[in-house]
Formats: sequence, C-alpha cells, structure tokens
Amino acid sequence: MENNYIEINKKSWNNRVDTHVSSDFYDMENFLKGKNSLKSIELGLLGDLRYKKVLHLQCHFGQDSISMARMGAEVVGVDLSDKAIDKATEIASTMNVDAKFIQSDIYDLKNHLDEQFDIVFTSYGTIGWLPNMNRWADIVSHFLKPGGKFVFVEFHPVVWMFDDAFEKVAYNYFNSEAIIEDESGTYADRSAEIQQTYMMWNHDLGEVLTALISQGLELKQFQEFDYSPYNCFQGTEKIDEDHYIIKHLGNRIPLVYALTASKLHFSKNV
Repeated sequence: MENNYIEINKKSWNNRVDTHVSSDFYDMENFLKGKNSLKSIELGLLGDLRYKKVLHLQCHFGQDSISMARMGAEVVGVDLSDKAIDKATEIASTMNVDAKFIQSDIYDLKNHLDEQFDIVFTSYGTIGWLPNMNRWADIVSHFLKPGGKFVFVEFHPVVWMFDDAFEKVAYNYFNSEAIIEDESGTYADRSAEIQQTYMMWNHDLGEVLTALISQGLELKQFQEFDYSPYNCFQGTEKIDEDHYIIKHLGNRIPLVYALTASKLHFSKNV
C-alpha cells in the first residue's frame, strides 16, 4: 500500500475539495470579496511581494497563491490534486487574477516546470504528505534562484505525536514509518459526509533542517509558536483573532514553526 501513496493521497484530496470550497473554514464568500487568506506569520516572512516570482508548493485550491498574486507577485501554484488545481484555475479566472497552476506530484515537478523563482513558499500541513525530506529539499533548492528565499510555515511535529483529542502520545516524533488512516469528515468540516483514506509521515525538526542545509540552503530565521492561526484541531480555544490553542494544554506545547532560508550562490543546483 505504501508504494501507492501518491494515488491514495490524490484521491483523498480530490475527495475533500468540494467540501473545503464550501466550508466556513475557507470562507470563500469573503475571499472572493478581497479578503487575504494569508496569516500574519507568513505575511511577515514573505515581505513585499511586488514584482517577485513565487512558487507555491502544495497550494490546494489556490487561495494563498491568489492572495500573493493580488499582492503583486507572479505566482505558480502546484498541487497533487487535479480537482484542486481545476478549482484554483477557475477561482483565479473568476477573480481576474493572473496566477498559474500546475497539477503535479512535488517530486515530479522538474518534469513540468523549467523556471527559477525569487521565493519558494509552502505552509500548514504540507510536508506530512511526503515520505522523503531530502527529495523535498532538492525540489525547493532546484527552483530557487541563487540568493532566493524559501519561506516555510508548518504545524509543529510535536502536534503529530498526539491523538486527535491531544490526550496521549500516540505516534512517534520521528519518521519511523508511514501512517495510514481512515477519516470521516475533514479538518475544514468535521461533520461532512465524506470518507477518505490517506498516508502521512511525521518529520522531526532535525530531519527537515538537515535536508534543507544539505541542499545548499542557509537558515536565516527559525521561530516556534504556541498557537495555531487555524482552528483545525479538536478541543481548541480562541484567544485572539487567528489565534487558537489546545484548551486543556494552554500554551505549553508548540503548535506551529516557521523558517526562512536563502539559497547559497554556490549551491550544487546552480
């Protein structure tokens, strides 16, 4: 089954698209009226996007890609789900936003795209769908211009150690094996009448950072946050706008981390 993870996860994400687009979680009504979908953490790291070329890896149905394009960037969004990419293209066209979208497995992107970018960006629930961080970091480095910036915001690996109720440690912090789960509903609408099977991998911080460094990227910033800007976990408490914690754990565990890294001019991928 593990060898078929791309097929399994593509089907899983295709199955979620309609529910996600219509959910309160993604708030399409206000997005279509001009609301920026990006959160303060990544906005601070991305900076001024005017005239910048941005590659957005694992873009889902394109809200953040379109938001960056509206901020002045030339954006290419990539996702495994063909249904998500079709929806992203449709939304961008409806909003008259110039953003390009490509359906591809991230590891296969070199066969679909031949450009380099000022910024590579990916955020929130992305790398867990990938088994190998070295191959991921190679893709990041390959598509960055020398001196270009990688911006990465992700849920903290401590989060994925817990069961869904955050009551016990149920999974290994380290990348020991594929995690295969069956799910009813989805994080954007837990009551949705959909079911899917998916495969994920836990990636500890050392694995991620070492992979990036080995591919010619120099770490510039690294931060950990005791909150999530998304209300996507069970048992959360809202303590501020876009600021959620696990109620019974308070601020005692990290929920998100963020980093920027620069591609060295002598990288092997230059």
